[in-house]
Amino acid sequence: MSARLPGRFPWRAAPWPAGVERPLPDRGVGTAYDTGWSRKPPVRVLRAALLDTLGRPLVAAVASPRVVGAEILEGIEPPVIFVANHASHIDTGLILYCLPTRLRHKTVVAAAADHFFDRRWKAHLWAFTLAAIPIERHRVNRASAELAAGLLDDGWNLIIFPEGGRSPDGWQQPFRGGAAYLAKRTGRPVVPMHLAGTALVLPKKPPGSRRARPSRSPCTVHFGKPLSALPGEDARRLGARIESAVALLADESSSDFWSARLRHAAGNTPSPSGPAASPWRRAWELPRPEGRHGSPDSPRGAPGTPWERRSR
Repeated sequence: MSARLPGRFPWRAAPWPAGVERPLPDRGVGTAYDTGWSRKPPVRVLRAALLDTLGRPLVAAVASPRVVGAEILEGIEPPVIFVANHASHIDTGLILYCLPTRLRHKTVVAAAADHFFDRRWKAHLWAFTLAAIPIERHRVNRASAELAAGLLDDGWNLIIFPEGGRSPDGWQQPFRGGAAYLAKRTGRPVVPMHLAGTALVLPKKPPGSRRARPSRSPCTVHFGKPLSALPGEDARRLGARIESAVALLADESSSDFWSARLRHAAGNTPSPSGPAASPWRRAWELPRPEGRHGSPDSPRGAPGTPWERRSR
């Protein structure tokens, strides 16, 4: 047996195996960041003052939000899970703007750990301003799930975007199963939502550009009826129902209540993921708010939204 040589294992760390990704050191960021301080009473008071005196007026100025289905919120018993499509960084502020006070100031936001919590200053900022909690979006993470479920059990509402990130072109991406899993595990209802027009306010940065260009644009926030897991229903089927409910709200936002319900009953709800076409065609087909192309006031002169044009 050969003698151990100085300077090698066990006197120093063994070499890391080739082909195995080395985990990042625990720096107290990402999913390891402790957000407990952001839910302490003094911080909650400061955050409420910030949201009500600065956040809500700012959202009103840039998005002119129109709320549909606000009466649904009057009858719900918190805590609940708010689920919405995601196309812009303004989405979270828009949802908080629309929530009544009794819900708004007892709500946490599931935020991507690798984006909003990758630096300590960013983690401090988003935990304070939005009561954000870090969620692992690329893989199953027990710590993230335990944190979210524990807060729901403690009476906190949760905002979650099941797409896992902002849409690159404004069309909805497939939903992941986190929201359905939490609803099934905690027994809390899911309130489906659809946000229309937010991609025009603060779009995702196009590839190859330095930054996205924000602009003022009217937005619509559409609340749907709460959904709960049925007896014997697993998380996968509940997730499919949640995604279908958001698709129905998207159709209703771009057409009208009755037409959307007729299409839904016939199984003909348009896919919110958009047409399988080239990027320019997908951009053209994207439903627009009033005053943009594709609306009755469009400079193109095309009557109605793309959904309405296709149904004629």
